[in-house]
Amino acid sequence: MPIADLAERIRGGDRRALAQAITLVESTRPDHREQAEALLAALLPHTGRGVRIGISGVPGVGKSTFIEAFGLHVIGQGHKVAVLAIDPTSQRTGGSILGDKTRMELLSRDISAFIRPSPAGTTLGGVARRTREAMLLVEAAGFEVVIVETVGVGQSETAVADMVDLFLLLLPPAGGDELQGIKKGIVELADMIVVNKADGDLANAARHAVAEYRHALSLLRPANANWRVPILSCSALNNLGIDKVWDGIGDYRRILGDDGSIGRRRAEQAQAWMWNEIRESLITAFQADPAVRAELSGLERAAADSSVTPGAAARRLLDLFRHRKDAE
Repeated sequence: MPIADLAERIRGGDRRALAQAITLVESTRPDHREQAEALLAALLPHTGRGVRIGISGVPGVGKSTFIEAFGLHVIGQGHKVAVLAIDPTSQRTGGSILGDKTRMELLSRDISAFIRPSPAGTTLGGVARRTREAMLLVEAAGFEVVIVETVGVGQSETAVADMVDLFLLLLPPAGGDELQGIKKGIVELADMIVVNKADGDLANAARHAVAEYRHALSLLRPANANWRVPILSCSALNNLGIDKVWDGIGDYRRILGDDGSIGRRRAEQAQAWMWNEIRESLITAFQADPAVRAELSGLERAAADSSVTPGAAARRLLDLFRHRKDAE
């Protein structure tokens, strides 16, 4: 399909065209990359009007249940919701389950929702390499609230904070030793913290957890002087407290939108995105270079058996790459 026609169909809300476009931007084929860049250029003026929310949390905290309840609430407020769910990729087989649609059955059936699972691949940070571009596509298709669900909390599950307006950290009703297990870095990046599963036997534990998280957060320097990170509780299963989360996001957009913080954040994210693309493209070009490929396996073996240091092997390959480029 011609790019102009595909762009027009996406702007008209054609879900099949949107899915096709995301597949196009996720492709690694050089000809597809050219088409994807042309498509994004055509749609760029029609992006950026929505709210971008990143959601992460420890395994078992109920991210999918929360996102479904939250998405249905936001739709009930008259908005369209897109969920970009990142699934972990096996480091052994390269496979990914991509089961988020089955975990969000009610939301996936709603005409005002669009759910797209994507494999994380080799990208660190809990997101896929082309998540940023997928966000632009769903915005151009008219989805006003874009949710990025990360793989889950780990040492590097913070890349989503560099591509959204608000980073929401979902935590379980735990405290004490379990609180110490939460990575300080990800807590510092959070713009909102929500304690889920605040129901039944866990309701009392959730109240204590909220108090402990508030105390822990008071010891950290706020990232923005105009925003004090709220610690909320909810029960996604029973649909309790979800409205307060949405109200809190509205407060965040109003306060940080008025002082220009969200605009500056997006500008910084765009620059970081550009440099990330440069790094990724250089690595791709390096690995495809004939001189590098000819020496790569031998130097990998030499580094593995300690006959050469990894640093020396890397410098040798970089020299080959640079000299070839100089010769061209």
